[in-house]
Amino acid sequence: MALSHDDSAHLVLADGTVFTGRGFGARSVSIGEAVFTTTTTGYQEVLTDPSFYGQIVVMTAAQIGNVGVNRGDSEAVGDVPRVAGFVVSEASPMASNWRSEETLDAYLKRHDIVAITDVDTRKLTRHLRDHGSQNGALGIAPIEELLKRAKSAPSMNGLNLVKHVTPKSSFSWDEGGGDWRVIGKPGSKRHVVAIDFGMKKNILRSLVDIGCRVTVVPASTSAADILALNPDGVFLSNGPGDPAAVTDGIATIRHLLGKKPIFGICLGHQLLALALGAKTYKLKFGHRGANQPVLDKATGRVEITSQNHGFCVDSETLPPGVISTHVHLNDRTSEGLSVPDMRAFSVQYHPEAAAGPHDSLYLFERFSALMGH
Repeated sequence: MALSHDDSAHLVLADGTVFTGRGFGARSVSIGEAVFTTTTTGYQEVLTDPSFYGQIVVMTAAQIGNVGVNRGDSEAVGDVPRVAGFVVSEASPMASNWRSEETLDAYLKRHDIVAITDVDTRKLTRHLRDHGSQNGALGIAPIEELLKRAKSAPSMNGLNLVKHVTPKSSFSWDEGGGDWRVIGKPGSKRHVVAIDFGMKKNILRSLVDIGCRVTVVPASTSAADILALNPDGVFLSNGPGDPAAVTDGIATIRHLLGKKPIFGICLGHQLLALALGAKTYKLKFGHRGANQPVLDKATGRVEITSQNHGFCVDSETLPPGVISTHVHLNDRTSEGLSVPDMRAFSVQYHPEAAAGPHDSLYLFERFSALMGH
């Protein structure tokens, strides 16, 4: 499709690289860290994953939007997109699916999300791989203005973004996903307190599916208040930003260690490691996609996993008593840890998937066993 003067848009990276395409969604300007995901399906899950808060997401899949948008596939508890911006090679001109309730373009407009199509996303992805994820400015505006805004944006290092995605108050969750591989025993109803650092809905559904009664609490909730709820276990969720900047959450986890069984995913994995005394660092371009290979060191089994993170635990800094349980097969980075003496474990990837493979759903059942049921 030929570009007109009115819909020509640009993604300008902080290093001065410019990608021009056709704007859709909201007609404004958005700033964020440009990252890419290799997920081939589940673009709505990507858009609504709170871990993408503050990021301009590049889809490597060729065509996006062909099945439209529906309320059931949102991964944000508030059913709103969380990305700062959206970049695709080809936005489908139509949506055709029996579950579709809205086109992608209309959905993005309604939620004020800036997007761009007709971009060479293969070239853009290679640039981000070679030069690293970096800030960018996206929208219908002069290139010089976009470059200035990209260069002045704060680095993701040191940013605590959890405060933007955590709920303002506690709430109960009882909706399951009905996955046949993770159904708990009827009537078991273990009580899990889930600390919401930016949680995906399907994590909550998976906890319900193993027979849990779930109370979700804000990230600022103290250890004393969590223990006062008398949980059988504590869950640490995924979320956005630099884990080392979430100092309140780290302190809370440190005070919970050894008192209740703990299971962490993604940011929760990083925060658990920091609470134990380990360190984290920023990856060059992160791991984002539903096809990431992970080795379970105990069994030798390889799992294909769904991931979304730009920071990583430095496994060389894990203290005595903490076991490195999983590694990423592409770069040998940390993907899991266990602290048997404190009944705590975590993984860097997303066993609940949505979208993605279900190789790792067994981890929810492991959490159930750790709670003694």
